[in-house]
Amino acid sequence: MKTYIVGNWKMNFTVGDASVYLHKLLKRIKPARNLQVAIAPSTIALQPLSLQIDRKKLKLAAQNCCGKDYGAYTGETAISQLRGMVDYCIVGHSERRYVFNETDQQIREKVAACVRNNITPILCIGETESERTFGETRDVLRDQLSSGLKDVSREDLEKCIIAYEPVWAISSVKGARPATPDDIANSIKIIREFLREMYGKTIEEKMPVLFGGSVNPSNAGAYLTIPGVNGLLIGGASLIADQFDDIIETAKKVAS
Repeated sequence: MKTYIVGNWKMNFTVGDASVYLHKLLKRIKPARNLQVAIAPSTIALQPLSLQIDRKKLKLAAQNCCGKDYGAYTGETAISQLRGMVDYCIVGHSERRYVFNETDQQIREKVAACVRNNITPILCIGETESERTFGETRDVLRDQLSSGLKDVSREDLEKCIIAYEPVWAISSVKGARPATPDDIANSIKIIREFLREMYGKTIEEKMPVLFGGSVNPSNAGAYLTIPGVNGLLIGGASLIADQFDDIIETAKKVAS
């Protein structure tokens, strides 16, 4: 199975800054077998960067999309409009769930829309600090996983990626703290158990599961060696070329 390194730029960089940064990344990054690197710029930057990117080194991902293919949805971007530009789309990121109040139904529609348009969804799931404190992690992960994949056919499940992203470990969240390898290992085990129970051993073994939450060069190696983790979803460190490149180099060593 491939290892995935996905940089989520969030709402950072102008289009010009994004282009300059991409140029810098392309000069640093060298393709590696069994390693897929992707970046997720702001939607406004996707089209110009799609003309600049070297797809042998990097792929593009969208940070969000609409669950509809077209229609009267002012301000939204249909995933069908991103075909040919992106290979991946982040869906259900905690900031979409808890800042913009996206519902399970909206997330489910977005996952299905991605699959329908041959774009790989990266479905983010994860519990809050209070849910963790009250012992609800298992229930939250099961509900978000089953709901997010509900409208995906069994034949298309292999086209999906899961990202475990505990809200309490995201650096932009007040009071956040880094997750320990043991924290992550327990949750990854739960996710893979649910995948096996709901979809069978073949899907459980083939579906990549990433980890996201305050990833940086000093902890990336430990996270990547956790059983069942197939890559990383990276926020702030993906905005700094040296750090992002260090994480990629670490992933190459682990993947090999």
